Amino acid sequence: MQIRKILATPRSFAKEDDAPLRLLENAGFTVVRNVSGGILPKAEMIRQLSECEGVIVGVDPMDAEVIGSAKKLRAIAKYGVGTDNIDLDATKRRGIPVSVTTGANADAVADFTFALMLAAARRVVPIDRACRNRDWGKRTSLDVYGRTLGILGLGAVGRGVAKRAACGFGMTVLAYDPYWDESFASAYGIQQAQPEEIYHTCDFISLHLPLNERTKGMIGRMQLRMMKPSAVLINTARGGLIDEAALAVALGDGQIFAAGIDAFSQEPPTQEALYHLDNLVMGSHTAASTKGAVANMGMLAAKNLLQDLNREGNG
Repeated sequence: MQIRKILATPRSFAKEDDAPLRLLENAGFTVVRNVSGGILPKAEMIRQLSECEGVIVGVDPMDAEVIGSAKKLRAIAKYGVGTDNIDLDATKRRGIPVSVTTGANADAVADFTFALMLAAARRVVPIDRACRNRDWGKRTSLDVYGRTLGILGLGAVGRGVAKRAACGFGMTVLAYDPYWDESFASAYGIQQAQPEEIYHTCDFISLHLPLNERTKGMIGRMQLRMMKPSAVLINTARGGLIDEAALAVALGDGQIFAAGIDAFSQEPPTQEALYHLDNLVMGSHTAASTKGAVANMGMLAAKNLLQDLNREGNG
């Protein structure tokens, strides 16, 4: 009897609740788990996928070579929404459907966005570090309530951040999105703005855009220089949106007040200067890692994968 296999690379998949795992196993599949403790390298992806019909993938590499070598692969389910690690041209050539878990972790990421915003503005990390060294000195920080927030990208997460800002923190919200939804903007008093206006005028700037040729490196030296010296920059979207070398210089020189970054172009990041900045709060791409979001993503990814594998004509 042939064993039908699915590879699941996200370390948190079915970790707290095994319902997604049972769903796949009840459908007749053996699930191969990532036990490496990290992101699987390209060579390991090629090896693991050689016998798999489907994959639930996090940020592990799924380039043309990986996809081309996976001869049995019939469906890809992204554990999240960003597909920049998947070569979509290669999947189209093979006729392999790619699904995403839209909305499954939006609230968790929006919450973490605000956690980074508050931590960076109020200097929570250096204050905590000082207190552990018995230093009870006061550190002046920034107000958040009633300030101006600029959001780049009003998808599910961007909207969640906008709601929290407008309704909970009394903030003036400016936003940019190439597909503007006037009804949503009107409901929450959100003002439409171009990125340059956001860079120049906003106290807080939060990124919620996909990574593509148009957005890669969109926050560089020039954009950072446009920002206020009191600006706080947040990224819980994708690594690569920010030029990290330019960010390290801007933070080190006081061009902007602080940043909270949960997504880097390489993880862990290679810019050594980032590790020594007291005005940077770093995250390990963990914004979506809550028990609720993990459960939602796992179940939706499993359902998406089974739906594509069972679709008539796929295989």
